[in-house]
Amino acid sequence: MSQSGRTDDLPGNSLGFNQEDWSSAYCNVERECTNLTLKIIKGEVPKELNGTFYKNGPGKLERNGQWIHHPFDGDGMITSLNFKNGIVSFNNRFVRTKAWEEEEKAGKFLYRGVFGTKKSGLGISNAFDLRLKNIANTNVIKLGNKLLALWEAAGPHALDPNSLETYGLSNLDGLLASNEAFSAHPRFDPGHFTEPRMVTFGVKTGPKSTIRLMEFKTQGDNAGSLISERKDNFNGFAFLHDFAITPNWAIFLQNAINFNPLPFILGQKGAAQCLKSKPKEKAKFWLIPRDSGDFCKQSPRIFDAPSGFVFHHLNAYEEDKSIIVDSIFYKDFPTIKPNEDFRKVNFNNLPEGILKRCRINLLTAEVYEDKLSNQCCEFAMVNPKLQGLSAQYSWMATAEEETGNGPLQKIKKFDLINRKSHFWSAAPRGFVSEPVMVPKKSSIIEDDGWVLVLIWNGELKQTQLVILNSNNLSHQATLEIPINIPHGLHGSWVNSEEL
Repeated sequence: MSQSGRTDDLPGNSLGFNQEDWSSAYCNVERECTNLTLKIIKGEVPKELNGTFYKNGPGKLERNGQWIHHPFDGDGMITSLNFKNGIVSFNNRFVRTKAWEEEEKAGKFLYRGVFGTKKSGLGISNAFDLRLKNIANTNVIKLGNKLLALWEAAGPHALDPNSLETYGLSNLDGLLASNEAFSAHPRFDPGHFTEPRMVTFGVKTGPKSTIRLMEFKTQGDNAGSLISERKDNFNGFAFLHDFAITPNWAIFLQNAINFNPLPFILGQKGAAQCLKSKPKEKAKFWLIPRDSGDFCKQSPRIFDAPSGFVFHHLNAYEEDKSIIVDSIFYKDFPTIKPNEDFRKVNFNNLPEGILKRCRINLLTAEVYEDKLSNQCCEFAMVNPKLQGLSAQYSWMATAEEETGNGPLQKIKKFDLINRKSHFWSAAPRGFVSEPVMVPKKSSIIEDDGWVLVLIWNGELKQTQLVILNSNNLSHQATLEIPINIPHGLHGSWVNSEEL
């Protein structure tokens, strides 16, 4: 049975949406705030919820009248929302990358964007400029005593977890080489091997691709130090944004995709626009044994994967000599064409993300595919305590309608066993971002906790923080954010005792 949780501060009952309501969120962030107490619009903030909700995403979308070509090219802006005894305080800062500081001073774009943004000036000036602009805009996590702003094509930027001051580009105490890739999508092992750890990777692409798998200590003395690493080589070009973990395996899905660098070299397209699916070739699952698991030091295992394109995985777990991986599949790589305005994109022309389950039989090498839901979705997660284990519940952002594409307007709690759903809807004039599920520390019940999500209220032209009960998605509180924040990317939660 589905349940709607719409609130009075987001009026209307139509299933449709207004394009201007959605696109109006795309604007430059014009202020940086320090320790502002948020106004509660409705409800009450749970007093048990103590810690900090960090978010990352594009905050600079236009310079001197020139708009970026794709939101993913926008400079990273970090938001922190600190919860303490029912009070929420707000901070935000741009990540002071080298490129951000140079472009702020010049008042124009000096670098090309991976997703098609061109430098200001004549088109010919983009040719043969192969520098990648580290925009630090994709994710934000805490590792040791530093906050890391992540962008997967290069190294992380280190920040102060409280003030959000940028310390600078970090090589993690010499661990990373200059401009070495460091994933924007780490996975946090809740303690499969005695203690919690962060598992992440870097990928070096080419005709052969190399994955560097790394595991870090996250608690106690030497938090942030490297526990283990390994490097493995694979045939083919790898476009890997995300991966999944189980106690024994790190699981990657190599999309069947080709990279033609010539348009990028000639300045005609961004690097990501040079990616093209190869429909006649099979995608592959790459299973890399974790050094702490039962298959330590063994070679990776490779399996054929279903057709489609995957950005994000929900979770993975081991069962009866099989690996189960839940992922969001697109029919093809979604992109914004060179002459297309991302603010006017027609959702009907874009593939929708569909949640599917793949069962990889480690004995027979057979892979079985099962569609879990027909509803367009993104940004899915399970209770962090069950990362890498079998979970019954998941939380995600979805389109308003049950089928077809559309902007993300609902939060969905999905029962992965019984295939039943609860919903909280911001439609028709509200739009949601990635939900973050925060479990109650004192509870062993899987769905006991809260869901935090930033939304864009298209009627009020305002960003809001919404807090939901993670059990039934009942509304707990809506708070007013003092600045307008564009549709963002990933975020994380840090409990108060870990700050």
